[in-house]
Amino acid sequence: MKTLPKDGIKQVLIVGGGTAGWLTACFLAKQLGTGADAGSVRITLVESREIGIIGVGEGTFPSIRGTLATIGIDEARFIRECNGTFKQGIRFNHWVREPGAAGADHYFHPFSLPSQRPGGPELLPYWLQGAAGPGVAFAAAATMQKRVADASRAPKRPADPDFNGPLNYAYHFDAGKFAALLCTHAQSLGVQHVQATVERVGLDADGAIGAIHTKEAGVLTADLYIDCTGFRAALIGEALGTSFRNINDVLFVDRALAMQVPYERPDAPIPSYTIATAHEAGWTWDIGLHQRRGIGYVYSSRHTDDSRAEEVLRGYIGKAADGLNPRQLKLNVGYREQHWVKNCVAVGLSGGFLEPLESSGIGLIETAAYLVSYLFPHDGDFEPVAKVYNEMMKARYERIVDFVKLHYCLTQRKDNAFWTDNADAASIPDSLRDKLAMWRKRAPHRMDFVVDYEMYPPSSWQYVLYGMEYPTDLYANAKTLPRMEEARKEFAMIEQVSHRALADLPDHRAMVEHLLQRGERKIA
Repeated sequence: MKTLPKDGIKQVLIVGGGTAGWLTACFLAKQLGTGADAGSVRITLVESREIGIIGVGEGTFPSIRGTLATIGIDEARFIRECNGTFKQGIRFNHWVREPGAAGADHYFHPFSLPSQRPGGPELLPYWLQGAAGPGVAFAAAATMQKRVADASRAPKRPADPDFNGPLNYAYHFDAGKFAALLCTHAQSLGVQHVQATVERVGLDADGAIGAIHTKEAGVLTADLYIDCTGFRAALIGEALGTSFRNINDVLFVDRALAMQVPYERPDAPIPSYTIATAHEAGWTWDIGLHQRRGIGYVYSSRHTDDSRAEEVLRGYIGKAADGLNPRQLKLNVGYREQHWVKNCVAVGLSGGFLEPLESSGIGLIETAAYLVSYLFPHDGDFEPVAKVYNEMMKARYERIVDFVKLHYCLTQRKDNAFWTDNADAASIPDSLRDKLAMWRKRAPHRMDFVVDYEMYPPSSWQYVLYGMEYPTDLYANAKTLPRMEEARKEFAMIEQVSHRALADLPDHRAMVEHLLQRGERKIA
């Protein structure tokens, strides 16, 4: 183990910028303090001008609101500087069955929890028993959010405080602009910024990171090193040799083509949800920002080739893609079972990547940055902290793999090998197969999940499971549901409240522009 100064950790070096590096820097600066004061830690981030931001995902999960509040960035500033909009969930087109087949052509994963008044019945079992009426999807029956999102309404009103509103929400944003905002904010908190290219990572006699050798700034040393170098994993992978677990036998997509597409007109409606449309060998994301759309095709190179993938992407976008060239990305899908080794901890792509579905990338960065800041080994004893960090991160990756696979493995599509291979039981992890077996006779319950290991709440699993039309037969347990009439009234009330919400909540674009104007007034 690396010998540390007697007074503990005083210097942290974050290697690599982007969202991972700068968000970690902000968390550490807010939690630990920076500068020469007693107990504070010197935090330095070194990044190269030559390395750009991957920026595949431009969507987040609702946890981002707590993250922004914690590090001290207000909502209007975030919306203004990151070309941001609101995200109330994800609409999945053609995931259950191929286009043109009989049956629903989409389902919705809302972020708001199923409604449950104090003392009222849990609605999911009663929905399964038909209390919401025939043909009503669970997401539409249990929350008003789908109706609100379908009507292009925002999840909050102008008078609502930052990060709060009647409905749960996250954001869509420009990844490059978000990294730039975090960079500025971190430096305002006292983080030192060094622009230099890392040429070599030196190890000490104990096999820990000893120094970072850079082209422009010479040798940089610290007590703790945080690897935010992306897929390269220059510290945790190249230098320390930590193994990477590839999971392409479970999650097949390994390529992406991305475009930035202008709106047809400046006042075009902005969907307040990600549109994920299934295609022959993957799916497209369609994200509405304030000034443009971010659209990309995520696909499996084993089930198609790059030229066909570009045809699919252009076919989805239409004429708006004319004259635009897509950016191609190769995705290293998997994760490290050890994210913290000796005096080095991986955050972001250096630790793992599980494709952009359900915005797990930003969420995993949030989790890692939070854990590093709150588990911080002030006395320099890395071993117990690394054990906890590795256990929690590995478990979280495993749970996300199961959740993402849930979207694929229940498909009824038979039109392409990509979908039939995803439904093959051999590609489904044992942990997910066990859950699905239990849920054949009962609905998912919070007791099925260990909260500290989960990124997605039980309701998210429920929305996706029954959006994918999973058949749960509650007949044997029907006598345990004695409140059927109460549940019917609750479903009827949710529908009534939904109509009032449509009148109360503003147009999504109008709400975004209100926040832009508020932010401009603050600057003035």
